[in-house]
Amino acid sequence: MPTTEQNAPIDVPRGLKGVIVTETSLGDVRGLEGFYHYREFSAVELAQTRGFEDVWHLMFHGTLPDAAQRAEFTARTAPLRHLPPDVADALPAIARSTALSGPLAGLRTALSLAGASAGFRPLYDIGPERRREDALAACAVVPTLLTALHRLGQGLEPVAPRDDLPYAANYLYMLTGEEADPARVRAIESYLISTVDHGFNASTFTARVIASTGADLAACLVGAIGALSGPLHGGAPSRALDTLDAIGSPDRIDGWLREHILAGDRIMGFGHPVYRTEDPRSRMLKGIARGIGGDLVDFAVQVESRAEAILAELKPGRELHINVEFFAGVVMELSGLPREMFTPTFAAARVVGWSANILEQAEDSKIIRPAARYVGPPPPQPVPAL
Repeated sequence: MPTTEQNAPIDVPRGLKGVIVTETSLGDVRGLEGFYHYREFSAVELAQTRGFEDVWHLMFHGTLPDAAQRAEFTARTAPLRHLPPDVADALPAIARSTALSGPLAGLRTALSLAGASAGFRPLYDIGPERRREDALAACAVVPTLLTALHRLGQGLEPVAPRDDLPYAANYLYMLTGEEADPARVRAIESYLISTVDHGFNASTFTARVIASTGADLAACLVGAIGALSGPLHGGAPSRALDTLDAIGSPDRIDGWLREHILAGDRIMGFGHPVYRTEDPRSRMLKGIARGIGGDLVDFAVQVESRAEAILAELKPGRELHINVEFFAGVVMELSGLPREMFTPTFAAARVVGWSANILEQAEDSKIIRPAARYVGPPPPQPVPAL
């Protein structure tokens, strides 16, 4: 937290909005421009032109791989997808215990176990190479854990990962037990790439706070997953689709939107704390959805158009546009993902961004320790006698 020369706390905006807390070479979000980037490359352009492994390599190593480096990186990470027996044996009990809350809740426990099984040590006690190895292992195993927990929750046996499939294709294979068609794989891969990282959002900041204590990598990721699970962060794609379901038909769009906006309800899938323009991720995903086509896409486009017009009318000057969750939900629905896997799929991508941030934070030995303003009764008060 910023301080005066006397090291006394100073006021900052609620939620630390806009406060610079560190320096990073991983990327940034330029909200007024509707642009964000990974390293020096447009994130949207990467999602449109590169594979997931390329972006993973970029975030961890700082460069986009050539063909030989991609093959080497894939050969290095694919075997890490497999679960050790002690972790695999524990998953049925974890799935039963988290049946109501879903795979993301189960992931917190499963990833803690996987980290312990792999011998993850505190970041403070290990060097950069071991930290990177732990991060690679965690990123590789998260999709396996998520899909296994989902299938167990549905009464199905987990599907073992395949080393010959790329990250996105393997994720869909483990989810369904069948190889997905290339168009569906590419749609999901573009979504995964577009959500790898996005500035100092709540979950990324949480991961870095924990990393600043020197904790092990699994502990940092579990904290980030907890932050992501909140409906105001990663839980919105399925809720945006719930909005489309609630509206139901084109003739109900205006009435439903006006009623809920005037009531002060939040319209899920609209508005973003950073962007004051259209979310570039949503623009890209809208294009993917239109490429697939269908009644759901047509209806979503209608709702988007009317919602932006009505929001502009009822909340002038607020610049409320669709965000990534709106068309992300549409794309995942069209690609056959069950809604309870929307936010877990977000996590399967964001784990790479979290890990890159954790590795960067681990290079700085300064613990993140802000302050709070006390507003309770003035102390000291006498302790009342019993």
